[in-house]
Amino acid sequence: SMPMIIAEELDVAWDMVHVEQGILDTNNYTRQVAGGSQSIRFGWEPLRQTGATARQMLVNAAAAKWGVDPSECSTSEGVITNAAGETLGYGEVVNEAAQLEIPEDVKLKDVNEYKIIGTDAQNVDIDEIITGKPLFGMDYKQEGMLIASVMRPPAFGQKLDSFDDSETRNIPGVVDVIKFGDKIAVLANDTWTAMKGKNALSANYVEGTKGESTEDHDRLLMGLLDGNKFNTLRSDGNVEKAFATADQILERTYESPFLPHNCLEPMNFYANVTEDKIHLVGPTQTPEGTARHIAGLLERDFEEVHLEMTRQGGGFGRRLYGDFAVEAAEISNLAKKPVQVVFSRDDDMADGIYRPAIKYRIKAGIKDGKVTAYHLKEASINSNMYGLIPNFFPAGAIENYQVDVAKYDSNITTGAWRAPYTNFLAYAEQSFFDELAEMMEADRIQLRLDLLEKVKGTTDDRIQYSPERMQEVIKTVVEKSGWGNQPDDVYQGFVNYYCHNSHVAEVADVVIENGEAVVKKVTCVVDCGIVINPLGAKNQAEGGVIDGIGHAMYGDFGFENGKPTATNFDRYRLIRMQEAPVVDVHFVQNEYSPTGLGEPTLPPAGGAIANAFKAATGKRIYKQPFNQSPELLKVTEKEILG
Repeated sequence: SMPMIIAEELDVAWDMVHVEQGILDTNNYTRQVAGGSQSIRFGWEPLRQTGATARQMLVNAAAAKWGVDPSECSTSEGVITNAAGETLGYGEVVNEAAQLEIPEDVKLKDVNEYKIIGTDAQNVDIDEIITGKPLFGMDYKQEGMLIASVMRPPAFGQKLDSFDDSETRNIPGVVDVIKFGDKIAVLANDTWTAMKGKNALSANYVEGTKGESTEDHDRLLMGLLDGNKFNTLRSDGNVEKAFATADQILERTYESPFLPHNCLEPMNFYANVTEDKIHLVGPTQTPEGTARHIAGLLERDFEEVHLEMTRQGGGFGRRLYGDFAVEAAEISNLAKKPVQVVFSRDDDMADGIYRPAIKYRIKAGIKDGKVTAYHLKEASINSNMYGLIPNFFPAGAIENYQVDVAKYDSNITTGAWRAPYTNFLAYAEQSFFDELAEMMEADRIQLRLDLLEKVKGTTDDRIQYSPERMQEVIKTVVEKSGWGNQPDDVYQGFVNYYCHNSHVAEVADVVIENGEAVVKKVTCVVDCGIVINPLGAKNQAEGGVIDGIGHAMYGDFGFENGKPTATNFDRYRLIRMQEAPVVDVHFVQNEYSPTGLGEPTLPPAGGAIANAFKAATGKRIYKQPFNQSPELLKVTEKEILG
């Protein structure tokens, strides 16, 4: 999508465009980060300006060659035409254009002039991917490069006490064994030998800080929810006073586990640290941060770092953290050789930076048939929701509204995981609203629409979402999903959600098969502004929904005395192909600037299927993953008859 934006304003044919991955260049570019569904949102204006500026410079060069005013010239698919009908290709004037002064003001295209934006475009690397060309970090090879397999503490909180590498050093192909910190790197000529050498190490690890277990986290987080040591992120009105006068009160607690990222391509990175340069190559979402960290660690100038990025085999937030690149640089610096660190799947899962376990408690008060109070409490491991999240729906719609957060500092590493915090909060919030509508004997969709109506015309500039745009996606998903017009054996669940600057509504269709609720279809409506590449956008939306369903249903990751309870897919369940439902995606057509899409469809998915399960079984689920409570997904013959 990013090169499509440039090509549109540059006015060239898309089939003329060849895309190459650039290197880290902080002298000529500012934001070089992939994360938070922000690439298109932040790149939209600068990329348009880039394409339009280059086009204008080419036109100016052609006009000077002809001796005419640039306003007399037009462009189309890489060709400049003057009023007399004469033409010049961009390539014929590119050298002259490069010498011209860069214009400050250029005209951008109107939406109705777009020829590329809004059309389907295949992945620019599709041919290379299909034919197996080297694109990914794992593909990178250099003369003399060694593979490093790293033994790390098997449990969080442990420290290396001693080790014996004699058996490892006797394995043919093992070149060296290097200790750094509490880690041991085995260097070999190939991946298999390096991993074999690591497995042959005999290491003794001792407790440095206490190893934590899932039971500890459950107890600690519940204690935080029950306590009073919160930070208040937003407080409107007086929730306690409103609860005291409420006719009805609903309070529920929702629980979720840690989650690993499980990128298809395990973590890897190449480093060659020499006296005059630090050469880094690999997949990272944060090249500048990674390069600066390594320069600081090795006490070198940042300008000495040369970082090349490869295609990533999945990121989802894991590659925001450059620990794997730092390891490669440390090992190369000690070994004085070029090194590629490669994680095994077990390494990838056991030495991750996980989504933190979180619990939410939501309480609402009802007075005279209206929602008058809403209190959200979050208890999380290591960190809490971002400061903007309390300004998402239903902020501004409920007079007495408060968001409180608390955290427990753990020695287990945690960080961003696709749609941080909202990936579980959306399920909790939207399940709660569904149950709230039941208590109020209100239409669950009308309840949301009415709350959104109250936000229209607000002067509260903290509010992040648009009530009008949210109402639009709700009404559209009702229409597209056939809400309320399904056969008696199809049960539907509805959600609406805002995150990453996009508005989403989803409806899940569930049926009962062999006494168990099964998801068959999800209708997803997204307002992300102008859609650059509908084909890619649809893929993003579908993937988000399936990812959201899969982790809500099956994602479970715990710890026993600091040691992960799963280190491979034999003990960590993912959604399977035959379990993936049909995902019917629709985009609201408008002319707003584009917003995020990599993450926004994931958070609502868990709530959509949970609400559909409730419609099908009469049972509500408060804890993820759902498959840990199989009795809540099943319906007995007696219940069906009832």
